[in-house]
Amino acid sequence: MKENSIGLVVFDWAGTTVDYGCIAPLEVFRRCFEARGIFLSPEEIRKPMGLEKKDHIRTLLETETASEQWRARYGKEWTEEDVQAIYESFEEMLKNTVAEYSQVIPGVEKTVKELREKGIRIGSSTGYTREIMEIVMKEAKKGGYEPDFLVTPQDVNGGRPAPFMIYENMRLANVYPPCRVVKVGDTAADILEGRSGSVWTVGILEGSSAAAMTEEERRTLSAEEVEKRKDHARKIYEEAGADYVIDSILELPLIMEKIEERMEQEHETGKKSFL
Repeated sequence: MKENSIGLVVFDWAGTTVDYGCIAPLEVFRRCFEARGIFLSPEEIRKPMGLEKKDHIRTLLETETASEQWRARYGKEWTEEDVQAIYESFEEMLKNTVAEYSQVIPGVEKTVKELREKGIRIGSSTGYTREIMEIVMKEAKKGGYEPDFLVTPQDVNGGRPAPFMIYENMRLANVYPPCRVVKVGDTAADILEGRSGSVWTVGILEGSSAAAMTEEERRTLSAEEVEKRKDHARKIYEEAGADYVIDSILELPLIMEKIEERMEQEHETGKKSFL
């Protein structure tokens, strides 16, 4: 493969390739917190989406809404022991429900096939544990999606926004430097993960956690409301520093071409890529 070409795409999972709208973690977080008398809005729960799940729980507890409710209910501040207890209940509940939310998002199978035909390897990173991902992978395979590589936070001792899951995908694929890698996701954490790793970053609107729509809502909401939610998601990606924002994963092969054109232009002019 030529030097100025993309060799690896690292996809997120829930909200990007499976689980339209990223519903599984949203619902499980809601249930876990409500079981402890803490009531958060879907917007509050979604904001840290993409982080490793214990980090997500900690981030939610740090919010003013959760902290105030916690003090009012328990008469003290939350502790790391509380984080661990919530995390354990989250993992157990997710284990029992994640399969039903692991359907492959439309367009993924076709796009992955096109990328592979161009010689691009397919990697993946996630905020889930490997135990949970074994369930998700099994269901995704039934729907026609199976990446070449899966890296979890457990594999690299940490999750997003650190870039180490991306770097491990690069090692497994033997693809470098970072300018030959694209990170694709549906949250600010995905974009920050990519930027911290100095790879290209793409945010997807359709099916994303950032757009906050189920498939049913996508079909029944007014066109104006759908665009409003997509505009909100686009702003999230842009503020995180995304290189590109696309409506559908089906647009990704075209983005690959645009990135490679930029790489070739920089090579011809002797300008070193900012990546």
